[in-house]
Amino acid sequence: MKIYGLKTCDTCRKAVKTSGGTLIDVRENPLTQGQLEQFWTAFGEALLNRKSTTWRGLDEAEKAKEPLALLAAHPTLMKRPVVEKDGQVWLGWGPEVQAAVLA
Repeated sequence: MKIYGLKTCDTCRKAVKTSGGTLIDVRENPLTQGQLEQFWTAFGEALLNRKSTTWRGLDEAEKAKEPLALLAAHPTLMKRPVVEKDGQVWLGWGPEVQAAVLA
């Protein structure tokens, strides 16, 4: 199981501890274009965290850019964690995600 997120994110650390998965820090190991497209196809707008400190720090011109370009340039804009197991992906670490991946 792979968990894409940030090593400083409490939720990502919880997901790794609970699941025994491997954390892939998207700041240190940026997502490929293919991964970004896969995650965007799966989650759409939900992947872009418009409540984050990073988002609030962007100017209007940056915010108007293509979402995948924004996520590539600013990995911390990704909602997290993205959990990948057996070819399937989930967003977040809520009870429904835990039930699906820990079963």
